[in-house]
Amino acid sequence: MNDATIGIIGGSGLYQMDGLTVLDERKVETPFGDPSDAYIIGEIDGVRVAFLSRHGRGHRLSPSELNYRANIFGFKLLGAHTILSASAVGSLKEEYAPTDIVFPHQFIDRTRHRPDTFFGNGLVAHVGFADPICTALSSTMSAAARAAGATVHDGGIYICMEGPQFSTRAESNLYRSWGADVIGMTNLQEAKLAREAEICYATMALVTDYDCWHETHDDVTVETVLAYLAKNAETAQKILRTSIVPAAARTRDCVCASALQYAIITQKAAIPEKVKMHLAPIIGKYL
Repeated sequence: MNDATIGIIGGSGLYQMDGLTVLDERKVETPFGDPSDAYIIGEIDGVRVAFLSRHGRGHRLSPSELNYRANIFGFKLLGAHTILSASAVGSLKEEYAPTDIVFPHQFIDRTRHRPDTFFGNGLVAHVGFADPICTALSSTMSAAARAAGATVHDGGIYICMEGPQFSTRAESNLYRSWGADVIGMTNLQEAKLAREAEICYATMALVTDYDCWHETHDDVTVETVLAYLAKNAETAQKILRTSIVPAAARTRDCVCASALQYAIITQKAAIPEKVKMHLAPIIGKYL
């Protein structure tokens, strides 16, 4: 399929952003099960896009319940070569205040229960992941954020925790001692799978709280998170819209575009036919 060039992952209601002409609502079947919701196929400023509500419309799925493989595979089937992600995070540094926007370039994995690779079942591949974010795409989004008047921080480390509970105070202080910048529950698996699918991926991390380490601020609550997300919603949508045209037009000379070129270890003749068939959208050009 070539239904969309750009994929966007965000919260419920994101498909209603200004300037979007909705063309279709597509349920996509994948070898890994159902994505979080139907993809909203539309057009913004002449660019075909596919929107996915990460947690499903109505926010029905917790971070540990998300079918990350189906979500990213669905974008691949729709023809997206780039994914722009937006999510809420807690701040682990004094200088990253609520309503600031961070564009992290690194991750630390603190999850435990999540499938996060398309490979296995007779096919072994080891994709390079030293630089997990497409920095060129991240720079494009960062420039759009500055133009929108947001307080922006480029780079930094995103701790991806399991959830759905927030951190203990001991954990929060441990992550600060590691030099981490923000903490969230969703973006690492998206980045890993996007790299395996040779899709450029960058995330816009919207700071909603100071986690629980900060002695002079209240501990994080859902009420606080939602209040700051609502405050940032208009700016976030403006950033995403402004990023779409340059993201679609850029030359993909980054490592993302050829991440699988030397990653597949299994001999072609030894790969099960069923696996070849299921993963054809990702590995077909190499077989």
